[in-house]
Amino acid sequence: MSQASEPSPGRPATAETTPPRATRARQIRLVGLTVTLAVLAAALIPIVLAFGPPTRDELLERAGLKGRQQLLIGVKDDQPGVSQRFPNNVWKGFDVEIAYMIAGYLGFDRSQVRFLPIESEDRARRQARDGDGFVTVDLVIASYSITKQREEEGAVFSAPYLYTEQSVITLDSVGEREQVSSLEDLSGRTVCTLTTSTSAQRLREAGAVPIGRNRISDCVQMLYDGKAYAVTTDAAILAGFVTGDRPDDDGQRFPVDRRDVKPLRHWDIGSSAQEQWGVNTGPNEALRDLVDLALYDSAKDEENSTWENAYDANLRWQQRYNLPQSVAEQRQPEPRKVEVRQWPWERIALPAPAHPGSPPARPRPAGRAGWRGHGRRSSGC
Repeated sequence: MSQASEPSPGRPATAETTPPRATRARQIRLVGLTVTLAVLAAALIPIVLAFGPPTRDELLERAGLKGRQQLLIGVKDDQPGVSQRFPNNVWKGFDVEIAYMIAGYLGFDRSQVRFLPIESEDRARRQARDGDGFVTVDLVIASYSITKQREEEGAVFSAPYLYTEQSVITLDSVGEREQVSSLEDLSGRTVCTLTTSTSAQRLREAGAVPIGRNRISDCVQMLYDGKAYAVTTDAAILAGFVTGDRPDDDGQRFPVDRRDVKPLRHWDIGSSAQEQWGVNTGPNEALRDLVDLALYDSAKDEENSTWENAYDANLRWQQRYNLPQSVAEQRQPEPRKVEVRQWPWERIALPAPAHPGSPPARPRPAGRAGWRGHGRRSSGC
């Protein structure tokens, strides 16, 4: 081998040396770019802070929830499968699970949620019974249908969290001799409904004789006692009374705490009413935005199956006992998107907390099969 073919001493054979001047130029450009970005960020941050949307933490502050150790929620206490109070102040039902889901997003665990029974006529004012008096609750989650009239009366609703429709129940024995396929089939009959519902006028128009009660369980008792021929309100509410003490596949039951309980039949009356249940947050706009953020997180996060688990545990399994009437839509309604400022080091939403005994996550339903309620006028139950 000749000397010309040998590598020079002290120099690598397979790599070229970068000139020191080029390296310094590259470093200077990198430093200049970093400084420019820092200056731009420093200039933009005050603009975003002044004119951009709030952060989730700022919404919690505006809503008055920072530092709070308890969240007061008004719920129904007499609706099996929706919201029912059991001995030792245990609460169960779909609305109860939705309340826990929203509370978890707001930073409250289950032990920090206090449920108080609320009557239908008190939901707009958010006044719930507490011992011998009334208190104003933070949220009302009480099978509360969104209507324009209620908004005009002061209720401030979140996006809907459930779709159902108006239906009718009678004693099961009625089905042996008669059929109820519309409100007109109730002409001349005594029909019980909630005093706050707008369905009373529709019953009169159909020729029925409406009777109003403050609690739907009182209407059902009139049915058992033979003082009413039928009861009408939202299908998701009536389903629990029809299901009664019959168990789901895991043995869960929704006992009806009434006298002389009798078998009931659920009728699909082809109603034009669509019921959209919403949360009344009152005039606290920041709180309404937070509730909508919780519903958005539930609907859009594929790993968050809290809504589906609540539906399965409280409503889905009742369907077989309530045919031909649909209990409720099996998919969460489309949520309202709330703009929230998110820096790279922040998160818009907290994940839904995992509660003891919650079933594992499952795939979300792909569609809305069988639902017929969109675009219908609410009966305001």
